[in-house]
Amino acid sequence: MKPTITIEYCPRCGWLLRAAYMAQELLTTFNEDLGGVLLRPSETGGRYTIFLDEKVLYDRKEQGHFPEIKELKRMVRDVVHPGMSLGHVDAH
Repeated sequence: MKPTITIEYCPRCGWLLRAAYMAQELLTTFNEDLGGVLLRPSETGGRYTIFLDEKVLYDRKEQGHFPEIKELKRMVRDVVHPGMSLGHVDAH
């Protein structure tokens, strides 16, 4: 069974578009490795947390900022497809 990414975002903060962009990028990059990406509006204000199945992969409050898409792709790759080349994302 392929893992699922869940992006929990604060709708009051206007973060739906950011979450949708990240979902699109992850689905494009990992189209054969993910079971899907779920966007979940949070009932907690200011929340932006990314889960891989039930495990927290990234929490904006803990990190103090939003993840860069290349950083997020690396984190997902390291779990769902270790050794996969991310092309220019791996160049840095």
